[in-house]
Amino acid sequence: MLSATVSFDSGTLLLDFGEQPPPEEVTPLLRYDDRVGLWRANASEYAPVLRILYAAGISVHDSAKAYAELPDLVLHNGFKPMPHQANALNAWLKAKGRGLVVMPTGSGKSFLAVLAILAVKRSALVIAPTIDLVQQWASSLHRFLGVEIGMIGGGSRDVRDITVSTYDSAVIMMEYIGAKFGMIIFDECHHLPGPVNRLCASMCLAPYRLGLTATPDRDDGGEEVIYQLVGPKVCEVFIDELEGRVLSPYETHRIAVPLTPEEAAEYESARKIYTGFIRANGINFKARDGWSQFIMLTARRPDGRAALNAYLRQRAIARCGKGKLEEIWRILIRHKTERTIIFTADNDAAYAIGNQFCFPVITHKTKVGERKEFLDRFRCGEYRVLVTSKVLNEGVDVPEAAVGIVVSGSGSSREHVQRLGRILRASEGKQAELYELVSEGTSEVRVSERRRQHRAYEGKDAEMEEPDHAD
Repeated sequence: MLSATVSFDSGTLLLDFGEQPPPEEVTPLLRYDDRVGLWRANASEYAPVLRILYAAGISVHDSAKAYAELPDLVLHNGFKPMPHQANALNAWLKAKGRGLVVMPTGSGKSFLAVLAILAVKRSALVIAPTIDLVQQWASSLHRFLGVEIGMIGGGSRDVRDITVSTYDSAVIMMEYIGAKFGMIIFDECHHLPGPVNRLCASMCLAPYRLGLTATPDRDDGGEEVIYQLVGPKVCEVFIDELEGRVLSPYETHRIAVPLTPEEAAEYESARKIYTGFIRANGINFKARDGWSQFIMLTARRPDGRAALNAYLRQRAIARCGKGKLEEIWRILIRHKTERTIIFTADNDAAYAIGNQFCFPVITHKTKVGERKEFLDRFRCGEYRVLVTSKVLNEGVDVPEAAVGIVVSGSGSSREHVQRLGRILRASEGKQAELYELVSEGTSEVRVSERRRQHRAYEGKDAEMEEPDHAD
């Protein structure tokens, strides 16, 4: 009988078939390594490889897995799954514990992960994009499971049966810990397709895999990488299915904000320089390398610096003109008792708004301690308004927020839905309101149309509103 030895080696599998070649069924997953004279596969292929070998009647000596079984793991409190969570868990289990679950922000993705861990009772690694989210996960897992939670990231390398990590730290550590977990959970897994982040999945042998996100679609088609490394989409729950029950009822408003005559003249002048440069050099932004081509040419051509400055200036005018500042104030007066998050596309706009109204600002430059202080004061009501660029787009739990003001953003529907999700966590009597400010006569009009191409906005405001100066 043909036999094989499988071992873990720095994020890969090594397979020794002795003097015999591997069966043909498994060879598509393998590559021969001349350096060691053995066959090698990505660690993520552990489950498929073993399934094929067992089916072929091969005797397998498995020295690769080092993960623990946790038969005594139980739910530490009286929480029970809601119907959509139970359905998602059942769909994932039916897919043999591999796959992607799409659920809106605030619908209980972390508790679903807990249910999945309890179902398989294997050591588990949860990976999230930021240290803030890692800390939230550690707190939630401890509350639900009642066990000490390991943490990797933020200066910590504490590996336990249940561990949380940032993507960045997991990549660094995976060659050492990739065999220690029987289950791996990817929070905000739309980050996974990045060329570095995907190593978290490919270098870990965990047979059970769960991806969690509110919006898996990517402009670059990277969701196919998620399906390859995590599994197929097994369940999708939409915002409108949970609105008014699990999530707060909500309304969205698009407000057309005019530029001042001076801003309009400066915008058109800058845009003429920018678009003239694009046409003269045949730059196509629909092409994948369009933006990099533009940046490269601005560095090489004599008129390049002027074109780049013109682009930046027209963008800045559209993103944070005087009319938007006035409209922000009117909205805040209208919702003077409710906690509000103001979203911008860049740090400059965030700081400009913060300075104008003396509001706290959170960007990627904000120190961890200061960010925690701002969020704590916001949650307890000491601060009523927070301004942010992109830091609060996803993950950070601010259930007290009821109003969102999108001053500027990208054309990504994922980003726009994430921002909506920040204000949808349910509480008694809460009515969520999302305002989107769009500068009239600028490229923001087209950007707004692109980012609203999502089911969450169907049946909501169809036409842009005029500013209500009566308030």
